[in-house]
Amino acid sequence: MFYDSRPKFQVSVNQTGEVYACAVGESLLAGMIRLGRRGIPVGCVNGGCGVCKVKVSAGRAEKLGPISRAHVTEDEENQGFALACRFGPASDLSLDVVGKIQKAFGIGLSK
Repeated sequence: MFYDSRPKFQVSVNQTGEVYACAVGESLLAGMIRLGRRGIPVGCVNGGCGVCKVKVSAGRAEKLGPISRAHVTEDEENQGFALACRFGPASDLSLDVVGKIQKAFGIGLSK
């Protein structure tokens, strides 16, 4: 088993009350998935779909990779919005989930 010696910060998801440890340099979404948590919706995991959009309500997050400006504008980013797949913790932080999973067309529709 691999031991990750990177420093970790506590991440709290306000809507669900879940708290998990996330390593420096690890995305907020990857940390949640690694621990089997489900508080943040999971989409493409590449910064393009916007499903994992969150707002940092307390603490600091750092950008780990490019994000789609169609889902988080520069102004929103300055206000604390982020895609959880492309941001990692820079301190203990609290998140509000903003993104939503969109249902595919035609699934579950009756005629």
